[in-house]
Amino acid sequence: MSAPVSVVIPTLEAADRIGPCLGALGEAVMEGVIHEVIVADGGSADAIAEVAEAVGARLVITPRGRGKQLAAGARAARGDWLLFLHADTVLAPGWAAAVLAHVRTRPERAGYFALRFDAPGPMARIVAGWANLRAALFALPYGDQGLLISRALYDQAGGYPPIPLMEDVALVRRIGRRRLARLDAAAVTSASRYGADGWLRRGWRNLTTLALYFLGVAPERLARRYERSR
Repeated sequence: MSAPVSVVIPTLEAADRIGPCLGALGEAVMEGVIHEVIVADGGSADAIAEVAEAVGARLVITPRGRGKQLAAGARAARGDWLLFLHADTVLAPGWAAAVLAHVRTRPERAGYFALRFDAPGPMARIVAGWANLRAALFALPYGDQGLLISRALYDQAGGYPPIPLMEDVALVRRIGRRRLARLDAAAVTSASRYGADGWLRRGWRNLTTLALYFLGVAPERLARRYERSR
């Protein structure tokens, strides 16, 4: 492969749930598709250092905040391409081939995965369907869909801003519709928070948070609102 991929995963007290995410990367690491895995941790008190060491990942300690952590991981990365993933997201079989195809045929674009939840039932399918429709119609994939982007395009777009919420939306808006493409593979993300909060309640909260962000409400204020509603 002529364009090695650095995977960046932000974590905060995620040592007990990052295993499946890392496990899905194993074969691609062995095949050379992945150059390195970087765990950008926001000061956890758990065993994330031991987990990272066990799988050969590099641990980067950063100030807390997903925007800050993603940006720090990107600065530490050495690959020509960056793949950003959440710790509770597991890439489905076939993802490595989809990444390679994108790198070889659409190097000028960033890529994102189709979203699926690790839960059965109609609500999981409906919410995932809306997320995929939102990404296709409005060029707004969220961070739980992953983001594959060349280093050159990432730097050109200004990278992740150091904000506590909506950092994913801020970056893809700067990338723009013409430079985004859906990958032919799925990212399976945890439905645990939807299950705890209720699918409709959490979905409505996410939608209103996005609307308020577009109306100009500061990400710091949105983050406080988001935490109060958890």
